[in-house]
Amino acid sequence: MNYWLFKSEASTWSWEQQIAKGEEGEEWDGVRNYQARNNMRLMKLGDLGFFYLSQKEKSVVGVVEVCAEAHPDSTTDDERWECVDIKAVGSFERPVSLDDCKGDPRLSDMVLVNNTRLSVQPVTPEEWKVVCELGGYKG
Repeated sequence: MNYWLFKSEASTWSWEQQIAKGEEGEEWDGVRNYQARNNMRLMKLGDLGFFYLSQKEKSVVGVVEVCAEAHPDSTTDDERWECVDIKAVGSFERPVSLDDCKGDPRLSDMVLVNNTRLSVQPVTPEEWKVVCELGGYKG
């Protein structure tokens, strides 16, 4: 299993909206960055990801699961763009902020800490454990 981080602006797609989609999940569409798209192409069914709210919140708030592998993004006719579908798995007891991540030496190499602009990014198993611990997520 691999781990990922998906970034969203709460005003565009909130954690509550993600939860409301239930088992069917939602297409993670609209990504127009080649590196982020390539990350989604690597995802497999059952991979887990952090749901990260950017902008004001700048926090990991929950865990999602990949429920459909890479397929054409329905929001464009441009065949270069693909996306996965994700479903909510569980909420964090407490959000883990970007500052929390930057302040924890165990996360110093995390992509989120070093490249805050990439919207879909990999997370190592070690980083996964640390962020879950900080957020009180037992999964």
